[in-house]
Amino acid sequence: MVWTTSPGQIFFRQKRIGRGGEPFTLYKFRTMYDKTKGLRITASTDRRITPVGYFLRRYKLDELPQLFNVLRGDMAIAGPRPEVPEFVDLHDPSWIEILKARPGITDPVTLQLRNEEVCLAQAEDKIKFYREVIQPFKLRGYLKYLEDKSVANDCKLILLTAKTILLPQAAPKAEDIRLSYLD
Repeated sequence: MVWTTSPGQIFFRQKRIGRGGEPFTLYKFRTMYDKTKGLRITASTDRRITPVGYFLRRYKLDELPQLFNVLRGDMAIAGPRPEVPEFVDLHDPSWIEILKARPGITDPVTLQLRNEEVCLAQAEDKIKFYREVIQPFKLRGYLKYLEDKSVANDCKLILLTAKTILLPQAAPKAEDIRLSYLD
């Protein structure tokens, strides 16, 4: 679908920061027109997103190629989401702690911010909003997640993620998911 509806590569590749601060290449299905320039974060109103891309993003199907990253050992199924290098401060104690863990495809913060693109669309200065509001929220959530991390909690998280993907209309709103979602 990606290739037949917009010319270009099927896969999107992007450098992300992984465990220990090491960069790796993250794979996704391409959801934007090929070779377009713009911000490294995406709002839901971004004109670079293809029609198929909107569908893939809505159901999080663009994330499926990250299973290759899991097989390679770059990522785990559950863990803090990897970030692009420009938003990672390797001297920040929060980042140092977060980067001790293998990054993952899902975590509680990802579920809370399932519609992060909609939030970004409402911000006038998207980069400033991301740096000053979204990223501090993510960092606090990742630290809380890592504090409570266990096999049982990750299994519950994976099941909650599957439910959210399969039933997006029933997905909890950000205010309905607490960082103590496993209580």
